[in-house]
Amino acid sequence: MKRAFNFSAGPSMLPLDVIEKVAAELTDYNGCGESVMEMSHRSAEFKQILKDAEADLRDLMSIPDNYKVLFLQGGGTLQFSMVPLNLMTGSKKADYIVGGSWAKKAAKEAAKFGDVKVVASSEDDNFTYIPKVDKSQIRPDADYVHITYNNTIYGTHYAEVPDVGDVTLVADMSSCILSENIDVSKFGLIYAGAQKNIGPAGMTLVIVREDLLGKAPADIPIYLDYQIHADNDSSYNTPPCFAIYVAGEVFKKIKREGGVEVLLKANVEKAKMLYDYIDGSGFYKCPVAKEDRSLMNVVFVTGNGDLDKKFVSQAKEKGLHNLGGHRSIGGMRASIYNAMPKEGVEALIDFMEEFRKENA
Repeated sequence: MKRAFNFSAGPSMLPLDVIEKVAAELTDYNGCGESVMEMSHRSAEFKQILKDAEADLRDLMSIPDNYKVLFLQGGGTLQFSMVPLNLMTGSKKADYIVGGSWAKKAAKEAAKFGDVKVVASSEDDNFTYIPKVDKSQIRPDADYVHITYNNTIYGTHYAEVPDVGDVTLVADMSSCILSENIDVSKFGLIYAGAQKNIGPAGMTLVIVREDLLGKAPADIPIYLDYQIHADNDSSYNTPPCFAIYVAGEVFKKIKREGGVEVLLKANVEKAKMLYDYIDGSGFYKCPVAKEDRSLMNVVFVTGNGDLDKKFVSQAKEKGLHNLGGHRSIGGMRASIYNAMPKEGVEALIDFMEEFRKENA
């Protein structure tokens, strides 16, 4: 069987060796006679899986001891509510920097629970750049500032962590987690859906500084209180066991192969190849400001909507899947997360050149 190169924005490619290991253990995990899919989350075997996954992630990201690591459910979208319910409890003010659709949705959801101010937005130019913010624009009494570190739909990414003064910084890192080294101590809370660089859909990672716990009002739904999950080692209820297990295998692979720095080097190389080709093609165009381009999500267009659709269709016939841009903007998008090999990007560039010659 020949596997396709899957350029989906998520769920995305997983490392083949991880898939093969999981497949080999599917009916009998580590000789225990049962699958992780049917294993009790209270069992010694699963507790060890959970413990190892957290330890390996802490090592990979150099997570300080005063941060809790939570393995939750509900995707990044549930975090749009959990963040304000847990953190917007002092002044009941929060500032949002909006660089894309998901950031806009996060701000809209948070506004249900308090005073939300959009301090900067790039919507004026269809989110093709990261809005620049000076700390003087941030309300000093805001409970937190929220950013989306990598904008999956629009292919933009923060080149550096914004200076928000003494206000707690919260980041949605769903589409760039583990693709680069991050100084976790600069953030009060980081959250990320698993289905791009971590593992299969169904698990959401939350890294939260301990002093931010225990501030949720008593009348919120119990599942939405971070403290509950921290006190119960992410097992207050049945956690997404299988997704955590696969994520743990991904973490082991990253550690085994040299850590996040090795991934970053590969990601920079893949992205440079693709952007260099687009910029020099005279046929394709990337609308994103060069200084804000994502390493994970490369968006491009031909300038002709019908031609774009033809490109996506013919690419799939070549084994290059899910290259259509988000339905809200069209065009093309190549998501080249950690598990996308260099060979996949080379195959895409070869097809792009072939398509250019036939359609220019």
